[in-house]
Amino acid sequence: MPRLYVLPLGEACCDKGRVLTPGVGDGVRIHIPIAAYLLRTDAGRTVLIDTGIHRSHVDDPDRTWGGSELAQLLRPVMRVEDTIDHRLAQLGLRASDVTDVINTHLHFDHAGNNDAFPGATFHVQRAHVEAATDNPSFPNQYWRLPGLRYHLLDGETELGDDIWIWPTPGHAPGHQSVRVRLPQDGVFVICGDAIYDADNLAHDAWGGHADPAAARASGLDLVERARAWGATVLYGHDPAQARTLRRSPLFYS
Repeated sequence: MPRLYVLPLGEACCDKGRVLTPGVGDGVRIHIPIAAYLLRTDAGRTVLIDTGIHRSHVDDPDRTWGGSELAQLLRPVMRVEDTIDHRLAQLGLRASDVTDVINTHLHFDHAGNNDAFPGATFHVQRAHVEAATDNPSFPNQYWRLPGLRYHLLDGETELGDDIWIWPTPGHAPGHQSVRVRLPQDGVFVICGDAIYDADNLAHDAWGGHADPAAARASGLDLVERARAWGATVLYGHDPAQARTLRRSPLFYS
């Protein structure tokens, strides 16, 4: 039976209003969860959705943004237990067991450990790779690496094993979200950063995204699709929701 694991990969300390919900929580420092999602399918695939912040941030939180304004705006908080290798090992897995990686997008907290999976096939929207290449907002040192195989997608894509991907631009050009269907626990929609947290919806607060109007359209469309599917929506960085989820090694099936 398929299993979906929520892998906790640390946190980031940030100004809620400036990063997630401008106008709601401005000046309030919070810790937001960083997560990846691991799907083990009946067909023997091991699919990782996003890869989190690079493991070197355990010892050096300023590795990526030190000396820039972002160093204080979004500061990683990680323990050794929060590394991708540790979370996989808890499940008896190694990085070499991962067959596929779906990056919702290539920001440093969603693609930071792509280098750990040279044997996997990476599925990313073509439009997003084009926007992220040589763009310092998407640190290329974590994902644009020799030997990594990128399967570039052009719109809605069925990956098999009840995995379906569709574009949800706005947070970034070519951002994508993922639908997973499980036999017992039903349908899950993994937003990436299409919806940061519930306050984006509750307060119509989309100003933290690169294109707020497009982000709003994508977020509302995502919610409508999820309602039609009877799906559980997994927000990108919602501390309250994270506390309610089954965290690995627990799982959904």
